[in-house]
Amino acid sequence: MAIKRLVLEKFTVFDNLEIDFVEGVNILTGVNGTGKTHVLKVLYSACQATHINKTAIDFPTKLAMVFRPDDSQLHRLVKRGVGASMAKIKIFSYKFIEKTEKMRILRKPLILELNSKHKNHAISKGENTWYEQSDDLISTFIPTKEILSNSRNLISAIKALNVDFDDTYKDIISAASVNISKGPNSARTRKYLKILQGITSGSVTIKNEKFYLRPGNQSMLEFQLVAEGIRKIALLWQLIKNGTLEKGSILFWDEPEANINPVHIPVLVEMLLELQRDGVQIFIATHDYFIAKYFEVKRMQKDNVKFYSFYKDGENILCDRNSSFRELQHNSILETFIRLYEEEIEKVMK
Repeated sequence: MAIKRLVLEKFTVFDNLEIDFVEGVNILTGVNGTGKTHVLKVLYSACQATHINKTAIDFPTKLAMVFRPDDSQLHRLVKRGVGASMAKIKIFSYKFIEKTEKMRILRKPLILELNSKHKNHAISKGENTWYEQSDDLISTFIPTKEILSNSRNLISAIKALNVDFDDTYKDIISAASVNISKGPNSARTRKYLKILQGITSGSVTIKNEKFYLRPGNQSMLEFQLVAEGIRKIALLWQLIKNGTLEKGSILFWDEPEANINPVHIPVLVEMLLELQRDGVQIFIATHDYFIAKYFEVKRMQKDNVKFYSFYKDGENILCDRNSSFRELQHNSILETFIRLYEEEIEKVMK
């Protein structure tokens, strides 16, 4: 399964938005408040919706747990304005036909309607068809803030409502805590882990619900004693090691550049491109010039990469899209970089 299209009407900051995505890497840019993270969270909530008995959770419930509006009232996600209004979410996906990766069918959309007049009024359509294809889907959301260093008992605290974290934090701890197979790593896994261990200088170990980094043959270091940027790379190491990021899975990553030394960005981008080549669909929200530019520099001709630039037009949020980062019409990252360069030249000339 791969996400193909998202339609948002009167939802949070969006008046009317329709985007088609690629099956590879989708890079969302734009100034603060233009809804990049909201797009990631809507898609992630849909991917997490399932009717498997032990973990059954419908789309509206997961949406509330990820966005965390007051008292889980979904009507608060309707775009504010004069008078009552309806919000609508439509998500389309591809179904892959086995035995050939070239055969794809566009499935009927998952639809959710919200009414601003009714606190918990939500109408879902297409859920059964959606669940049929998403029950075996593995989707992962990496939040901006690293959380594994605070993992001990955090999930229990969230469920008991003792702390106020949205579901993306609980879910990433659960994903990283998956038991690692004691068998030998595949050639694919060894390829990735070798690259990442060059940055982390070690491997991840879990003990008593706590995460540790083991640098070579040295004793384990608590995650709290490791630099946050290294912890984020170590998280990626763990997700690859335990099989979370396999072919057919979907990865959502909000601001991967946060707290990571720029020297590691080229390796990180190459890793994500490799995951895309191995069949992982990726969604990234970023403010970073180096992240976006390295995707453009390091991509191969066969790589499926697309850039989306969200920008404000009065009270509306619009989106430019292009397979080339430098050719985006509204590119706040590139505009800021050029402005800095011009100011530097002006200062030198003076």
